[in-house]
Order: sequence, then structure tokens, then C-alpha cells
Amino acid sequence: MKNDKIYEDLFLVQKRAKRIFILVGLLFIFLILNFWKIQILDHEKYWERSEANRMREILLPFQRGLITDRNGTILANNKSSFRVSLIRENCEDYEKSCRKIARLLGIEEEVLKERIKKYESLPLFKPIVVKENLTNEEVAMIKARKLELPELIIQTEPKRFYPFGSIAAHVIGYLQEISPEELEDGIHPERRLGDLVGKTGIEKEYEAGLVGVDGQLVEVVDSLGRSKGEIARLESRRGRDLTLALDFDLQKKAEELLEGREGAIVVLDAKTGELLALTSYPNFDPNSFINRFTSEEWLDLVNSPEFPLENRAIRGLYAPGSVFKLTMALGALDLGIVTDQTTYFCGGTIRIYGRPFSCWLEQGHGKVNLYDGIRHSCNIYIYQLGKEMGIEEIARYARMLGFGEKTGIDLPGEKDGLMPDPKWKREFRNEPWHPGETILVSIGQGPIMVTPIQVAAHTALIANRGSGISPHLYKSYSQAGNKKMSSPHFSKNYTVKIDQANFEKVIQGMWEAVNKEGTGRAAKVSGYDICGKTGSTQTISTKKLEEMTEEEEEEVKTHSWFTGFAPREDPKIIVTILVEYGGMGGETAAPLARQIFDLYRKKYDRQKSS
Repeated sequence: MKNDKIYEDLFLVQKRAKRIFILVGLLFIFLILNFWKIQILDHEKYWERSEANRMREILLPFQRGLITDRNGTILANNKSSFRVSLIRENCEDYEKSCRKIARLLGIEEEVLKERIKKYESLPLFKPIVVKENLTNEEVAMIKARKLELPELIIQTEPKRFYPFGSIAAHVIGYLQEISPEELEDGIHPERRLGDLVGKTGIEKEYEAGLVGVDGQLVEVVDSLGRSKGEIARLESRRGRDLTLALDFDLQKKAEELLEGREGAIVVLDAKTGELLALTSYPNFDPNSFINRFTSEEWLDLVNSPEFPLENRAIRGLYAPGSVFKLTMALGALDLGIVTDQTTYFCGGTIRIYGRPFSCWLEQGHGKVNLYDGIRHSCNIYIYQLGKEMGIEEIARYARMLGFGEKTGIDLPGEKDGLMPDPKWKREFRNEPWHPGETILVSIGQGPIMVTPIQVAAHTALIANRGSGISPHLYKSYSQAGNKKMSSPHFSKNYTVKIDQANFEKVIQGMWEAVNKEGTGRAAKVSGYDICGKTGSTQTISTKKLEEMTEEEEEEVKTHSWFTGFAPREDPKIIVTILVEYGGMGGETAAPLARQIFDLYRKKYDRQKSS
């Protein structure tokens, strides 16, 4: 009996032992699989963490290429700057660290946390920039608290700097932090979250050439994150310098002329299409974009009633007013509707299609031929051309001469403008075209819309007797830089099929407008053959204007235009000016044009002849 009990007990032990062996075996297999995962599958992850305990990789940011004007004046530069970054892995107590850092750096704790949260997908040992453009005092304060805040590190970086502030701001553009959407779309390959990229202007258009290649520094650090020596260094490579066609003196003068107004000035090289000045006002200081905005600051700027971020020269849409009379004259001459000696009588008003239409000069201009019509900007003369041509032909010649489509300028965001016709009205307004609308469009009123850069390109086409140009800011890249960059090709140069003799007739009218007491006489520069055309455009509908009293009409301000070129033979410069709510073109825009022409002549024409 005793032996039976012994065997019975042994069997129970063996049964339990077997279960334990199985359990131990399963645990052993689990450990083996876990070790395999750590050492094989997650090898790189833990290798980076282990290396981060003794080594630190520091990014050496590249310098963006400089942006200069045609004479070497630096418009966009780089300067040394300090920034402080947070390494979350070194935080013993994240909440406590945030409170201390916010107090030390003088920023709100919520803003700090929001900034950190934006980069929470990065590994814990990767630095997150929490404040830039540190002062020397701030750097000293942070270094003095190194033992207390080992999670903070100071880094140096090149910072974009615009030495002339708001001058040429709409041309140069600004930098802002790359968005997650841009990263996902691959718009900026090899860039990381937190990098600054060109958002507008030349900074955006030529981003690929201006950016360089980041370098890297690897150093040994102790448990407190203090550097113990450098292991390896790969120097960064700067971007290519970019030379623009802009002339700083002309650009500065144009900005001064527009100060306190709203409008745009375009100055073109008549032969090459190089932009010597491109001004939009009100403007902004691109330096303010270098530091990261809070959402409230950004909304304040975007929602400003003055729209300082809007580049009116390429995005502002305006009725061309009497500037469009040049298009009408060319079209009518080319169609054989009139010659330069065909006359119409202007008595101040005329009835067309049973409706009265007025000239801007109440008593009228009397007997008017083509030259008089352009010189005095006679509405009645142009009404007659509009009636004879019809809207289809008006639209065809307008598009032929550069309206209704982009010029192709090398800036992002250019608008097409609008050349209306019956098809457009049916598609977008679901209404028929009325004959009276043709008469309004003929003098540049109604739904027709153009940009100042289009008017400048249109004027260059006339000045060159039918040869068009492509307005552009690019002049050249430097030889040295991060990579080989090919020059952009501006291929929109073209010739319109209109007899040059007809261009000469229109140019004669433009010359008389400036030099024979015409509407553009305020643009005259003694001894300089300037040809030009003024324009004034209504800012309210014709229907509403007709309902107003004479006193109310006097209070309505119009947009003021001037566009012209010089000299008459072998033209070199195109000047187009728009002043919003500036009144009559001859009173506001033309005197500003005179100052631009005068400065150009003193700087270039006399310089060549001396």
C-alpha cells in the first residue's frame, strides 16, 4: 500500500512538472521572439536611442542664396541667429519643464505646448525649436540654467534678412514654415517639418535654386547633454545667388510715389521685358514673417482692410478705362473702319441704340479725328468705333493685344483678367448680351477687367510696333551654389498681325496726348519724347451713377491710370501706373509717371550719352 501511494504521488508531481515545463517553454519562446523583435525588427530604432545617449546629431542649416538687384544691391540676405530647442527625452517632468521654459523665454505656456505638439511625431531625442532670434541676454540666461534645464540646447542658424524692409516686398515675397500638406504633396522634396520655405514672390518662384543642402555635426555628449567633443562634420552648402532685373533706385522711387495711396507701378525694359520696378501699395515687411506667427497675428494681417499682402500689380483686377481706347483704335484701323483722318463730331452727348451716352467733357470736343480722339481721350469718337466694330471684334483684338490672359510673369498668383463677350455672359450670367454693353466696353468700362502688368505688356506691344515681350524679374543665377540650375525660358515673345503703319498712327496720338496739351501732358519731361495714355475708371455701376444727383456724382472717386513709353523711336522704358480712387488719370497718375521717366533718363539715357 505504501508503494502504491508513492507512485500515486510521483504521478501527480510529474503531471504538475510537465505543466510547469510547458509554461516555462512558452515564456522562453516569448522571450526569444521579443529579443528577435528588439534586435532584428526594431534594430534601427533602439540603435538610434542608444547612440543618442552618448552621441548627438546637430543639423547645420544651409544659407539661402542672396537676392540682388541688377546692380548688385542685396535685397535678401542672411544673418547669424540663435535658437533654442527642446529635447523631450531629457525632460524628467514634461509639465514642470514647460512651465519653467515658458517663464524663462517669456512665452505663453499654451503656445509652447502647441508648438511642441506640432512635432510630436518626431523621435523624443530629436530637438524641437521652441524660440528663434534669441537675444544675447536670452542665450546667457539659458546657458546659466544648463544644469537645471538639460532638455534645452542652443543652436546657431542663418536667418533670412531683408535689409530694406518693405521695399520690393511683393516682388521678393516671404518665407514661412512648411505645412504638413506641402510635405505630403512632395512640393518641397528633402525638406522637413519646421523648415522655412518661400511662400510668395521670388522666394517661392525660385525656391529650388535659392535653397542649399543642410550639413550635419555629430558630437559626444554626457548624461546632462553637455558636449564632450566632435566626432564628424559635414558642412552645409549654400543656395545659388539670384540676380533680378530690378533697379533698386527705380523701385525705391516708385514705392515713395505710392506711399499713402493704394495702387501699383510697373516699369519695364521695352525691348527685353525685364522688370525694372514692380510696386504694389500698401505693402508689408517680409522680416516679420521670419519669426513664426501665432494664428491671431496671421489673421490680423490677412484680414487687414488695406490688403497689404495682395500684389495689385499682378492680381489687382480693374476696368482699364480710357487706356483701352488704344486697343479700339488699333482694331478699327486694322479692320478699315476708319483712317487716321476719319472724323466724328463730339457735342458732349450722343444717342446710340436709343440711349444717351456722354463724353467726359460736358461741352464736347467738336470735330475729332483719330489723333484728337487719343489726344483728348474723346468718348464719343470711341463710341462710334465700338458701334462699328461690335463686341466680337472688340474682344478678338483685345485678346490679340494681350488682355484676358496671363502675361507669364515669373511670380506666383498672376490673374487672367477678363475680356467679356456674349459667350462669356451666357455661360457665367445666363443672360444675353445687350448692344449698350458694347458701347461701355469700348471705353474700358463694364465687366472688362485687366491687371496693371497686362496694361504694361500691352503698352510694350504698341511701343515695339506689334512685337510682344514677356515681363520677367529673373536676370541670372550665380555660378557657385548647391546645384547646377538652368535659366528659365521666357517664350511668350510674339508678333501680332497688324500693319506697323497702324501702330505708328496710334503712337502719334499717344505722343500728342503728352506733348501737345493732351490729357497726359502732366507726364511730359522736357527734351524727352514720351508717348502715353491716361485713363479714369468708374468704381460704381453705370446704373447707380445715373441715379445720382450732380452733387453725389462729384463725390464719386475714380481709379487713375497712366501708361506710356519713351523715347518714341527705339523705346527703352515702359511705365504703367494705377492709383486706386486717384481721380482723373491726367491729374494723379500722369505726374507720378513723369518722375519715373525723369529718373530713368537721368540714370540711363544721359549716362550712356556722357
